[in-house]
Amino acid sequence: MAVFLRNGTEVSSNSGQNKVLRILYGHKTGRAFLKVLTLPVISRLGGILLSSSISKLIIKPFIKMNNIDMSDYINQEYTSYNDFFTRDIKNGKRNFENNEYILGAPCDSKVSYYKIDDKTQILVKNTRYSLDDLLLAPSLSDEFYCGTCLVFRLSVDDYHHYHFFDDGFAEEPRVINGVLHTVNPIANDYYPIYKRNTRSYTLLHTKHFDDVIFMEVGALMVGKIVNHKITTFRKGEEKGYFEFGGSTVICLFKKGVIDIDQDIKNHSENHDEVKVKLGERVGRRIL
Repeated sequence: MAVFLRNGTEVSSNSGQNKVLRILYGHKTGRAFLKVLTLPVISRLGGILLSSSISKLIIKPFIKMNNIDMSDYINQEYTSYNDFFTRDIKNGKRNFENNEYILGAPCDSKVSYYKIDDKTQILVKNTRYSLDDLLLAPSLSDEFYCGTCLVFRLSVDDYHHYHFFDDGFAEEPRVINGVLHTVNPIANDYYPIYKRNTRSYTLLHTKHFDDVIFMEVGALMVGKIVNHKITTFRKGEEKGYFEFGGSTVICLFKKGVIDIDQDIKNHSENHDEVKVKLGERVGRRIL
């Protein structure tokens, strides 16, 4: 799986993160260690450590290793690594278009596209998932057959907040507990992902894009998915954020609602991803 910019240029992936994942998933010893790492108690302890003041020591090396452009973020003194990881973006650095029919990305991420039909299984590098696997609600899955699925994969260098892309109101979220595993594509060579990940999804009744399922998927060593308690929302408003770890947002749209930009379609046909920023156009409403 490769990652491309909107101009078609291929970009390098996160090499530091990938090396660690190759060790964990590519060797028997690493996979044995991974079983320990993904125990809920270990994940909770990891979250406590990353929220402690001593974790500040790893912030500067992490920024350097991942080539993070800190000029996009509010300049502040961080109290912990998790405080840094959930850092806030500067005003004006991420904007949605004023056109109400343009679909903007809900987060910084690498996006891929899937057209859903009766036989579709979402492919994330050699691992396949059905809609029923994701939602565990067959009657709800039926409403989105022949529709569109967008997968927004966040990596450690991304802004880890996610936002609403339209006005509307939300139903109560559903939380599905699971074993935490990384959503980095390297892991998919060895373990299924969404069947084993903690995830939360909300049915959104949006003003311009009909009903949409907005799902957050947790990953290895993520303490929790933090969703704000919001019933009515506006375009651009923050929905929530992820604590430490690579994570994923999945959006499901009904049939005939959106047309995804052609470059994203083309790269997705090759099982590649396109790098996008929060608010950046990824498609438009079919009128």
